[in-house]
Amino acid sequence: MNHPTPPPDDSRESDAQLPASGQSPAVNNRGLIFDLDGTLVNSLQGITASLNRALALSKLPEHPPVTVREFIGNGSRILIERATPTDTHSSLIDEIEATFKADYDVTWSSGTLAYDGVFEVLALLQNRGHPLAVLSNKPHAFTTAMVSRIFSDTRFACVLGQRPGIAHKPDPAGAMEIARELGMPPENFSLIGDSTMDIETAKNAGMHAVAVTWGFHDRDRLLAAGADVIIDTPGALAALFQSREIISRLDSPR
Repeated sequence: MNHPTPPPDDSRESDAQLPASGQSPAVNNRGLIFDLDGTLVNSLQGITASLNRALALSKLPEHPPVTVREFIGNGSRILIERATPTDTHSSLIDEIEATFKADYDVTWSSGTLAYDGVFEVLALLQNRGHPLAVLSNKPHAFTTAMVSRIFSDTRFACVLGQRPGIAHKPDPAGAMEIARELGMPPENFSLIGDSTMDIETAKNAGMHAVAVTWGFHDRDRLLAAGADVIIDTPGALAALFQSREIISRLDSPR
């Protein structure tokens, strides 16, 4: 089991970057909703390996990780649709998706690791009293299994993945469900993720959008999508919710 090392030093100046119009409600002890893939964990190798094995069984072209990186974020169905030729029949997509899920179910742990610094930052934020949650477009069973195994030392108040009949990100349904579960208004949450879809979800839910650059979407795309804050390291995330200067800038009117 991975055990957190001492948390980062809050005395360092934050390297969080706010666009000129960035703002949010007060951030002390606010709820923090994390995306999973590309934010808490680097799952690219595991997803790529399972995807390519499923494609190979159907004699379809495989893809390198740099390409699969662009497919990730909207759930397994869209992952398969993006990875297959445009004229692929829906029944074959169904078959490939089922094969992918069966393979990933037993192999994901060999290609999935928490990003450096994430354990320490989660421990620090948890100790400060922030309610923590996870919202992912990964199928719910994979999401809960991954979180419980990798982050066994973290108390997440709510963990939600993609579930049948419930709209996934960027629809705000999941984020609003977490807000209700935690008994807090949406404006008291920050949604933290690596993709433009996470930013859109936050805005649709009336939440503060924090974008991270160590995941699957590039900084320029995150900036263009209108993130309230862009951060480059997990340590900067800890500082974001500690620095009085940053809080003051977040609270300033648009």
